[in-house]
Amino acid sequence: MTLRRIRRGFAYLWAGPNTILGLLFWPLARMGGGSLHIVDGAVEIEGGGVTWLLKNATPIGGASALTLGHVILGQSASALAISRSHEHVHVRQYERWGPLFLPAYLAGSVVAALQGRHFYRDNPFEREAYDAIESAPKQ
Repeated sequence: MTLRRIRRGFAYLWAGPNTILGLLFWPLARMGGGSLHIVDGAVEIEGGGVTWLLKNATPIGGASALTLGHVILGQSASALAISRSHEHVHVRQYERWGPLFLPAYLAGSVVAALQGRHFYRDNPFEREAYDAIESAPKQ
């Protein structure tokens, strides 16, 4: 077994608690006709109740996608395609932060808000994801 495979395995384990949380949304999607696919090492769940959840239960007034560990929840297949690069930055963040990611993300939003900045756009995790997409070479 190579060192790279050991690192990948550890990254999946470290992000595992959040991935399990994300997988709990599969029945919600499935009951409404949603689907599940594996793309670039992440589970993508879209449609059904997940669509309603992302449109109505996010603090930013709707989200096209949301990442929990190695699970990316999306409103639709097209929403996942559009946001895939951004969400995969979050997957890598979960691999670095593991079970500490959600509290750290929340703390980033609180600090931004307390500084008079936007709780979502100025969250350091979101800035990293948007910056990575903006600096990526165009295809």
